[in-house]
Amino acid sequence: MKNILFVASEGVPFIKTGGLADVVGSLPKYYDKRYFDARVILPKYMCMSDHMKSLMQYRTHFYMDFMGQNEYVGVLEAQYDGITYYFIDNEKMFSGFKPYSDNHVGEITKFVFFSKAALSILPVIGFRPEIIHCHDWQTGIIPVYLKERFAQGEFYRGIKSIMTIHNLKFQGIYDIKTVQGITGLDNSYFSPDKLGFFKDGNLLKGGLTYADAITTVSETYAEEIKTDFYGEKLNGLLNARTNDLRGIVNGIDYGEYNPETDGLIVHKYNAGNFRKEKIKNKRDLQRQLDLEQNDKKMMIGIVSRLTDQKGMDLVAYIMDEMCNKDDVQLVVLGTGEERYENMFRHFDWKYHGKVSANIFYSEELSHRIYASCDAFLMPSLFEPCGLSQLMALRYGTVPIVRETGGLKDTVIPYNEYEGTGTGFSFTNYNAHEMLTAIRYSEQIYYDRKRDWNKIVDRAMAVDYSWAVSALKYQEMYDWMIGN
Repeated sequence: MKNILFVASEGVPFIKTGGLADVVGSLPKYYDKRYFDARVILPKYMCMSDHMKSLMQYRTHFYMDFMGQNEYVGVLEAQYDGITYYFIDNEKMFSGFKPYSDNHVGEITKFVFFSKAALSILPVIGFRPEIIHCHDWQTGIIPVYLKERFAQGEFYRGIKSIMTIHNLKFQGIYDIKTVQGITGLDNSYFSPDKLGFFKDGNLLKGGLTYADAITTVSETYAEEIKTDFYGEKLNGLLNARTNDLRGIVNGIDYGEYNPETDGLIVHKYNAGNFRKEKIKNKRDLQRQLDLEQNDKKMMIGIVSRLTDQKGMDLVAYIMDEMCNKDDVQLVVLGTGEERYENMFRHFDWKYHGKVSANIFYSEELSHRIYASCDAFLMPSLFEPCGLSQLMALRYGTVPIVRETGGLKDTVIPYNEYEGTGTGFSFTNYNAHEMLTAIRYSEQIYYDRKRDWNKIVDRAMAVDYSWAVSALKYQEMYDWMIGN
């Protein structure tokens, strides 16, 4: 049996702010339990729901030296979906109404404490992993501590670490003096070949330098982050470690996202009957959102954070042209930058009946959009993996995406000559190139409905479940452990 430990700042169903939580909460369930014992360590945030807290049982507590103080470390345990979860408890560190704050020093302090505690509890809980799988900058100090502070102990000797990048944009950066004070590491660790980052300390860089292997969440993103444009000033390091870096696409939970059993959608359907049944969801959504009742009108969905990263400036640029000239309906769900929220509100007012702006987040409405729309738009500037396009494929809603990161890896562009492809794509970050792709999809939808339905057939046939991703991670673990 090989012991694998996930350490992360969030994981479903206990706490979630983004895609990281889906990975941490889903992936361990899909490992082959005959060969892998995968467990998870998370912070015990005060903002967790009472229901989730009620699942946790007190295990033990001790005091740990941190920044010259004796800090309380409580350890709680919960079983969920066959996986053992451990929670680090310290009310001072993990209070607040949400898991993250805008206080950079506070965040670095909190997650360095969490990382040190996660390593410290292992002998206490009696679980010795062969591999510690660390996620994003919040756990970046773990590979450093593992090799430089804990490796002297017999228990820790030989434990390997993996650093997974979910989004390179976030790195845990602050001035060297502050990061030194928090981590307890001396000057030698802040050279340019370790945690030094120009005049600052960088926790993610520490993890990428010291980890035995590095992964990220798609093959294309693994290549993109080696370039100046996507590399966020770490491309030199990532190029130096290219042999230790691999991309593995995230999956989605095919139990939760299944149009045949989904309790959040009004009319269930499958790959065999979508031609007759999927349309019923569109009618229902048109009625619910006060859109023009028209079966034949192409409906395009957007479920997204409304930010530059997600390509919303491209959408803003072509909205008037598309709404005036194209025979489509646009349904938007999400929150984000105020200028984009207001932009969609404006277009909902201006083109009411054609545009529906839902500036909030609703799990139920998101499922209904996936099940109702004909196409799904994701014009991202960069997208490490992306999950929405996987959900769209699962529901037979044809993705229209920019060829970047995980979008490029998971959506095969339609080729009308070969009769292949699961969606439509464009290459350059350009509004009219995006509009050309949208209009090409409209042409196929309106003029060649049989070909459109075949695209849907192929989209619903692809497998981006966690089971596929899990196999690739298992192969990597075997390679690292040496069996």
